[in-house]
Amino acid sequence: MTYRVTYRRLAVLLAASLTPLALSVPAAQAAAPAAPFDFNGDGRADLAVGAPGATVGGKAKAGAVSVVYGSSTGLKSSTYQLINQNTAGIPGTAETDDAFGSALASADLNRDGYADLLVGTPGEDVGTDTNDGMVAIVWGSKAGLSGGRELRNDNHRENDRYGEAVAAGDFTGDGLLEVATGSTGMFELNFVSGPFRKTGSFGGGNGGSLSGGSRPFSTSYGIEYLSSGDVMRRGYPQLIVHGRLDGTDEAVTTLVDGSIGNFNDWLVDLPAGYVSAVGDIDHDGYADVAVGNHRETSADPAGATGGSVTIWYGGPGGHDSNRAPLVITQDTAGVPGAAETGDAFGSAVSLGDINGDRYADLAIGASGESIGTVATTGSVTVLYGSAAGLTTEGATSYTQSTAGVPGAAEESDRFGGRTSLLDHTGDRRADLSVAAPGENVGDGAVWALRSTPTGPTTSGATSFGPSMTGVSTAGSPGYGSALGHS
Repeated sequence: MTYRVTYRRLAVLLAASLTPLALSVPAAQAAAPAAPFDFNGDGRADLAVGAPGATVGGKAKAGAVSVVYGSSTGLKSSTYQLINQNTAGIPGTAETDDAFGSALASADLNRDGYADLLVGTPGEDVGTDTNDGMVAIVWGSKAGLSGGRELRNDNHRENDRYGEAVAAGDFTGDGLLEVATGSTGMFELNFVSGPFRKTGSFGGGNGGSLSGGSRPFSTSYGIEYLSSGDVMRRGYPQLIVHGRLDGTDEAVTTLVDGSIGNFNDWLVDLPAGYVSAVGDIDHDGYADVAVGNHRETSADPAGATGGSVTIWYGGPGGHDSNRAPLVITQDTAGVPGAAETGDAFGSAVSLGDINGDRYADLAIGASGESIGTVATTGSVTVLYGSAAGLTTEGATSYTQSTAGVPGAAEESDRFGGRTSLLDHTGDRRADLSVAAPGENVGDGAVWALRSTPTGPTTSGATSFGPSMTGVSTAGSPGYGSALGHS
């Protein structure tokens, strides 16, 4: 399987209500910005768990988010916050099919030393506009998350499902943060510019369409997933944007450089997939991209038997031209297991330095993996970074049948449906969190494995589900359908 870098120009489509503004950089802040997902500023990442199918106040699929706080011993499910649209200070009201918690992102938006949480709510109705969507900002503080405000869809006529994907970072390289959101409709990718404050107006923004190129995005699916990192080593992150090819439901993936005013003038086609993660696997200063495509070739020509993950090494033009993309399946030498139809290897990907050697390591979910005769129980595989790139040396795999992992493998658990690698203990090693959104017939659950210098350990592994963190188990909450990740 080979890929080529394609640069293309698209017609510029700017939303009239999102005209770019010239902004000055704000004065120096009193506190250093917090790392993403460190909501209480204690130097440890906290885990945000989305349950977009949760019932809230009797409203089915209104959606909720549980935040489990980090500690010196890892995630502590006894220290959590439940956030939904009936929580005091959170924008909106819990309504049927809002799907609050469908997408999650984090950054210290107001630069006060506490990370803030962004929650995508693509099913939000605005007046008579069904599924208009919105993104809620929930503010961090020393005491945790408290209060919020709304990022609304300013293109009501052209867009729907605003917030089905969300990311945050200085995407324009101007020193101010932006929030990037995905939606369906004419302007699928939107940027809202800082400075972000608890009151007053935001800085402005712009929006554009990726529907007119050689691999055009479908406006009906829109942008379904976003990740970001400094792939070109410019000192600010670029966006990895996922959608479906127009006229099909096949994956299409693109790198977007937000520093270009009309960002859709210059795009880089990446290997097609449905999810991605960004991190520096070979520690060369350029972030690398892991793209997951869980589908079979019969469903998506870019897929593979049992699913695949492709490593796209970063470089000055968005790709290291001296290195071919690395395609990994469960038939790759050294990868545990075997590629079997329906494994969904690549259904989730996360990058983080698990063992503390400064090379980003990769966690891959295979939510369709079967164990014996039990179908769709799921698994997670961990591969390690090195100066030579990703290696299968020392690769490990985890399931609910692995010794020390709580619970038991059951049909349709979908363990590995989402993964996260964040430092929850403050030891500068990324700990592994794994979601199984199908656990207990759609309740969902999350597992937490602490990191060690040799990789994740099942010693002391914990798990928690919706009822342990305040989420109703009425209906199918799908706890863990979204996880906060770097």
